[in-house]
Amino acid sequence: MTSPDLNLLFALDVLLAEGSVARAARRLRLSPSAMSRTLARLREETGDPLLVRAGRGLVATPRAEELRRQVGPVVQDAEALLRPAALLDLSKLDKVFTLRTNEGFVEEFGPRLVARIGADAPGVRLRFAPKSDKDVMSLREAAIDLEIGVAGETGPEVRIQALFRDRFIGAVRSGHPLSKGAVTPERYAAGRHISVSRRGREKGPIDEALGALGLQRTVVCMVSGFSAALAMARASELIASVPERHSAGARAGMHSFPLPVTTLEVTISMLWHPRLDADPAQRWLRDCVREVCAAR
Repeated sequence: MTSPDLNLLFALDVLLAEGSVARAARRLRLSPSAMSRTLARLREETGDPLLVRAGRGLVATPRAEELRRQVGPVVQDAEALLRPAALLDLSKLDKVFTLRTNEGFVEEFGPRLVARIGADAPGVRLRFAPKSDKDVMSLREAAIDLEIGVAGETGPEVRIQALFRDRFIGAVRSGHPLSKGAVTPERYAAGRHISVSRRGREKGPIDEALGALGLQRTVVCMVSGFSAALAMARASELIASVPERHSAGARAGMHSFPLPVTTLEVTISMLWHPRLDADPAQRWLRDCVREVCAAR
């Protein structure tokens, strides 16, 4: 019996996290054709199509969803085996870790992360820094321990690991007209909307999706954060469109619904500099972040 190619596990982890051959190819620095061949090999090895076409994108099969939950820890354990062993006494660790992320992540995951950190290392403090000055230099100079968010162009020196995928949904106050009946593209577009953009942009992917259907929504105000959008929608007839997992707590008591148009899911990742890769305390921190983000 031929032994399986364990290198395929790393490719499988990236493919299932990204849900896209093109994005997986960029992360692994492969050509799209090479990534497609790897996907074909994975399909042959697992006996499952894993990712299937749905509209313009790919969706995971039930088997792929099961593998997604299993392969991440396996890859992490494999990487840990190749690192030098180190002893870390968490009970005596006295350190401040700086995480750069947006307010939605802090509000939704921050309390659980602080509790998780405190359970092992009561002397550790977390500093959540805003994402107003995103740059690689902060990671390189250890001014930032971890960056959490949607990974953009980072350069080859930065390590990236996907945490979870998030989709946009609509949120309105309880009793809003859209809280009753099916939310069609026409009903959704006919409402008055809040646009969320740190750069003050009025239109984005949702507007493009509506435009493809010959529809246009009315944006009556723009805010820089999802919490502000939800606060306004909670107290008015306005409609907020927000990421589902990032806003679960902030949407309590509101009516939420899937967007009636197709928009791409976003992959939330953590980024760090290779100089921190093997540090035991940093590895523990990343494990804590992964654990908190994996919990539902």
